[in-house]
Amino acid sequence: MNPMALTYDQHFQSAIARLKMEKRYRVFANLERDAVRFPTALWRPEGEEHAPREVTIWCSNDYLGMGGHRAVVDAARDALDRHGAGAGGTRNISGTHNPIVELEAELSDLHGKPAALVFTSGWISNLAGISTVSSLLPNCLIFSDALNHNSMIEGVRRSGCEKQIWRHNDVGHLEELLKAAGNERAKLIVFESLYSMDGDIAPVAEIVALAEKYNALTYVDEVHAVGMYGARGGGICQREGVEDRIDIIEGTLAKGFGALGGYIAASPAIVDAVRSYAPQFIFTTTLPPMVAACARAAVRHLKHSGEERARHQHMAMLTKHALRAAGLPVMDNKSHIVPVMVGDAARCKEASDLLLRRHSIYIQPINYPTVALSTERLRITPTPRHNEAHVAELVEALVDVWSSLGLPFVEAKVIPMRSRAAPEAHCTYPEMKRAAE
Repeated sequence: MNPMALTYDQHFQSAIARLKMEKRYRVFANLERDAVRFPTALWRPEGEEHAPREVTIWCSNDYLGMGGHRAVVDAARDALDRHGAGAGGTRNISGTHNPIVELEAELSDLHGKPAALVFTSGWISNLAGISTVSSLLPNCLIFSDALNHNSMIEGVRRSGCEKQIWRHNDVGHLEELLKAAGNERAKLIVFESLYSMDGDIAPVAEIVALAEKYNALTYVDEVHAVGMYGARGGGICQREGVEDRIDIIEGTLAKGFGALGGYIAASPAIVDAVRSYAPQFIFTTTLPPMVAACARAAVRHLKHSGEERARHQHMAMLTKHALRAAGLPVMDNKSHIVPVMVGDAARCKEASDLLLRRHSIYIQPINYPTVALSTERLRITPTPRHNEAHVAELVEALVDVWSSLGLPFVEAKVIPMRSRAAPEAHCTYPEMKRAAE
């Protein structure tokens, strides 16, 4: 062999070395979730797996803690006993089992749509939904929000259609583009209802009005909103009263519903077209019956229970209030997402590591390409199963980490906090600290 030639492995090692040099190399923590005691988990540090440590999770996308809800766990256990572990194949061969048919009926009812289709993940449902719908329309022009998720971007790319990017949440810019395209051309507007890194919410009613005015289809990603918003947990569009005017709603079963999978809900013609043409659906083994059953149990429960949503919003507001009162740089938004800005990849990782090792608090760093360079952050996600003592411990830990690393504080803000869960709540960081003690 030529000694000057690179081996294949050297190419991969070089690629990983670049990530490490750019401070973008990701390290996973070996966590053991506790369904009963969530957000408590066991962390097994590398080389110390025999001596796990208890930690508190503050970055889970199981936003409502439904992954450990008794009705959800019981549904999964019952389906496992009745149907076994696997699905048996793709939906086109032997994988269309009754639990997934029932789940799709539950999801179509959740959103008030005639039909729904379940995929193996929310990433796949976006890829399949956007690419298939747009590719079946003649000369379709896609309008995509500038901050859409990677799965939506990949769906647009996969479609092969012409695209135009509109400035994030800028309906004026969107209207300019729609008007220039003309009413006669097929058009698809793709956007998210709630953007998970900044936590800001789209002007869904204004977008829908523009779509109707300029004869465009709408495709909304409700991944970070289903379960948590709306009278029945249908998401932001349900809360804002425009759900029936959206053409295609995409969601996930892995966040607010605490299970696994993604889906679209739409007209029978759209759902059947995606089912019949999308290779991401046709050639993929379907979700196991136990996963479909537990997801259905979560969806059904949250249609009728607002308790989890109310507690969730209360804890999110409480957490933001406490962090701001301590002078920590919380990005402002009107959702349950709590981004604490760092602005540097290396220091963001240092902050995350210090929180875990010194304070037993688990918050993964959010770096490029998930967010733009110089906007690195810790993304905190309170749940209904966190409590006031958890918040006090989090604030104290973050203050210590910020001081230890020399990260900048901002002017402390104490903001009166009100929610349906606690109408007269008004709490400052010192008050929560005393409660924890």
